Amino acid sequence: MTRVVNGERLFGDREKEILRKMIWQVADFAGVEVLTYCVMSNHFHVLVSVPDEQVLADEELLRRYRVLYPKPTQYQQASAKEMRAKLETGGEEADAIRKKLLARMGDISEFMKAVKQRFSVWYNRNHDRYGTLWADRFKSVLVEGKGAPLQTMAAYIDLNPVRAGLVEDPKDYRFCGYGEAVAGCEEMRKGLVRVWASRLGADLAGDTACAAALQAHRSLIFGKRAAEPGLPEMTRQQALKVLEKDDGLLPIADVLRCRVRYLTDGAVLGSEEFVRGFVGKWQMEKARKHPPKVNRLRGSDWGNIRVIQGLRRQVFG
Repeated sequence: MTRVVNGERLFGDREKEILRKMIWQVADFAGVEVLTYCVMSNHFHVLVSVPDEQVLADEELLRRYRVLYPKPTQYQQASAKEMRAKLETGGEEADAIRKKLLARMGDISEFMKAVKQRFSVWYNRNHDRYGTLWADRFKSVLVEGKGAPLQTMAAYIDLNPVRAGLVEDPKDYRFCGYGEAVAGCEEMRKGLVRVWASRLGADLAGDTACAAALQAHRSLIFGKRAAEPGLPEMTRQQALKVLEKDDGLLPIADVLRCRVRYLTDGAVLGSEEFVRGFVGKWQMEKARKHPPKVNRLRGSDWGNIRVIQGLRRQVFG
């Protein structure tokens, strides 16, 4: 997740559409799989699956280069032509080109850097603006790639326009993964199937798997209580008050609307075994004297989901 400087609401529909397209474009180049995303007026979220180290044929490297520069300048055209010639010739120069391109692929930092830089250039050029667009480095949470942690994070992201009061149903918001999946976007449908693969079973595939994934995702987004006729919407303040009571448990759909810091500042989210496996690395990266605790998520019955960085009780949202 990353925010605009000062939290300014700079993005209208045109800007959101351009940013959406850039996310997909850079994902294709980098070889990461977008599972879901959401573009808002002053920030965006994206949930991606990053592959292990990639070994790519030269033709695939060139294809991805063309994806990044679909309308190349004369310099880029000459550069691509020279690149192809050197790759075909082989030797140290060809190895250097492969190494340079691969260094920009299969890496979440490089992916986000490319998206943010490209959009900043476009936005400043089209709005007679200069200077920094993004507030700071993006926030990232390492999520276990299966089961409830992955499904919870995906639902949280798709709930953004509902929490902001833009729509009552995320299917009506065109700049989020769930909305695109409902509208028939093949790539987003594949993303949701990937999110819900552990629940679908090996016997489901194609349209059947997609329909089951959409149904499961929608059930998680709204929850059984939210589907009851005449149920009043809880305000954020009321929800927080209930959450802070020792026995005050909310349906997970309501918790997702309120306990959002778990899903932006939690550092690592997953089963206890998954989170515990990253304790040492997190301690070294943060230069902490003592190892972090593996915390249970509060506020509802989250099952076995754990997080390294606990939620600060006094902060909401």
